Amino acid sequence: MIAKEGYSVVFTASIIGVVLIIIGYIVSGWLFYLLTALGLFTIGFTLYFFRDPNRKPKPGTEDLLIAPADGKVIQIIEVDEPKYIGGKCKQVSIFLSPLDVHINYVPCAGKVEFVKYHEGEYLVAWHEKASELNERSEFGVLHPSGNKVFFRQITGYVARRIVYNLNEGDDVYAGQRFGMMKFGSRMDILVPLDCKLKIKPGDRTVATQTIMGELV
Repeated sequence: MIAKEGYSVVFTASIIGVVLIIIGYIVSGWLFYLLTALGLFTIGFTLYFFRDPNRKPKPGTEDLLIAPADGKVIQIIEVDEPKYIGGKCKQVSIFLSPLDVHINYVPCAGKVEFVKYHEGEYLVAWHEKASELNERSEFGVLHPSGNKVFFRQITGYVARRIVYNLNEGDDVYAGQRFGMMKFGSRMDILVPLDCKLKIKPGDRTVATQTIMGELV
């Protein structure tokens, strides 16, 4: 299935791909093979990137912190988060390459208390200042346990578009689909210091399937 957020991009890429193939047919010779291959790659890669697998969270995730995105854990650090958590916390950063599924999911159950979008720069997603300077959307969810969970969609050097459908006051569940980031991106998840994490830097995460920790 193709993500609805990518329909316009898929349509545009398909037009470009078809045009390249037609031009290749007209000019013939070795350019026909080159332009045909380029056109098919453009269409194929765009369809692959905007794939939207039917992900369902595992049973019994109500009290758990689950991965909100596919990707690689690039860091787990202690930071100060004044906007929502209001103090020291653990930050888990997941890098999404252009080959990863870019659909995003809510990492825990609870009520959305904070939503804010920021325009910004386009540093590479793994840059240490990306979470402060890049285009991003930020969300705060109050878990039933009383713990606050803060997470961000952050665009990278290639990406220029964030899509989400969360609003303050929404009740959400762990693994709920809420949007996507287009092309290379990063997700930050910030949790209380006493959250028991089950992941480490270098681990690969699968959205809705990887258990990141416990919220108790």
